[in-house]
Amino acid sequence: MQSENPIQILQIGNGNFLRGFLDWMIDIAHEKDVFNGKIHTIQIHSKEEDPRMQRQKNRFHVWEAGIANGKKVDQLKEITCVSDYSCVYKSFEAFLQLAENPDLQFVISNTTEAGIETNEEDQTFDSIPITFPGKLTQFLLHRFHHFNGDSKRGLIFLPCELIEKNGQSLKSSILWYADLWGLEAGFSNWINQACTFCDTLVDRIVPGFPKANYAEIAPRLDFEDELLVMAEPFHFWAIKGPEWLPQVFPLDQAGLNVKFVKDLGPFQTRKVRILNGAHTALVPFAYLQGFRTVRECVENAEIENWLKALLFQEIIPSLDGRKDELESYSEDILERFANPFIRHELQSIALNSISKFKVRVLPSMLDFHQKFGKWPVRLLEAFAAIILFYKGNFKRTTLPVKDLPSVTSFFQNTWKNPDPNKLIHEVLGNKDLWGEDLNSYHGLTLELTQALEGLKLKLGRL
Repeated sequence: MQSENPIQILQIGNGNFLRGFLDWMIDIAHEKDVFNGKIHTIQIHSKEEDPRMQRQKNRFHVWEAGIANGKKVDQLKEITCVSDYSCVYKSFEAFLQLAENPDLQFVISNTTEAGIETNEEDQTFDSIPITFPGKLTQFLLHRFHHFNGDSKRGLIFLPCELIEKNGQSLKSSILWYADLWGLEAGFSNWINQACTFCDTLVDRIVPGFPKANYAEIAPRLDFEDELLVMAEPFHFWAIKGPEWLPQVFPLDQAGLNVKFVKDLGPFQTRKVRILNGAHTALVPFAYLQGFRTVRECVENAEIENWLKALLFQEIIPSLDGRKDELESYSEDILERFANPFIRHELQSIALNSISKFKVRVLPSMLDFHQKFGKWPVRLLEAFAAIILFYKGNFKRTTLPVKDLPSVTSFFQNTWKNPDPNKLIHEVLGNKDLWGEDLNSYHGLTLELTQALEGLKLKLGRL
């Protein structure tokens, strides 16, 4: 018989994101009475337990701050759904014993993009594995043996790591360890047949502890909170799983922006091309004009209008999918950019901008041209701006270019060419940057050259 408030979720990781995303969601689901499972959080990277969790008895607040639906949001919520907390390194045996919990249903993780990996150094089964999947394999083997391979005791995995096919990658890593350690075939069959690995996509900015605002917020807290975490109002979780999953994990019924989908592709494309694409296109264009934060950009009428035109007239038309949903998502993006509680530096987004441009912006530009037979004006300006930005200096200002040495040296050498036509031809022809010779696209070389010259004239007048 299940207890009234069972521990149903094993949360791998206790960082800002999971506390401001998952734990916040589960607490709301408790309030709405759609899910009553509690959480046991595992500290997996640090060798020491977090004394703040112990002092605060696993409780903390989430400060939701920003703009939603045109209105300012500024609210605090005490999180009480974390029942237990422990560190895997304090007692690995205690970690394995958690697998004996008959109420456990879910494993939800965020171990960074590099967390789902394998390591050849994990050769022996007798020591604590180096990687998260290695530790999880031993945990699952313990559960498999404890319940004698019962197919009803399999677990549901919802990894939040920001990699494509994160669920399938985690499953492959576990099976890799099973093979490395020569584990019994029955265990691998149990992983394949009794456990469910879901691919997911998460989206929420969680800056963490609001040090600059704490004194102002402190009087509103229920207790002095060293674990207070700030999060923007926007949140989104897309989960690709079996049809029965919403019945056992009904977070969408709590009014949360959680979608159970058959295909994550459109949501991943939407995020990359609209959210990430807008960031990457905006940074060099705005930085060259003297702006230094995302919020400053959207508070300036000229930059805001340019960004809106880029989104609604160029990026969205280049995408497949429902126009109303893409436009609604874009409106959310603009509100997120305008968040008065977050200072998002343009130079922090500028890291490795060329590879980002190739993935996030260039496909929109090429798809627009293919659909409409012309080149999109603002996306061309963004392309011109990034080329000018990679010159490294402009109007006696050193630009914060940070990229691979091969990339920065290429642009430094290319900018020595005084002929703008030859410069653009050389940039577009670099297959190492773009994966193809972009000069092959009709009219692009000429129009990008004109866009660059036009941008230089415009900036010269500022």
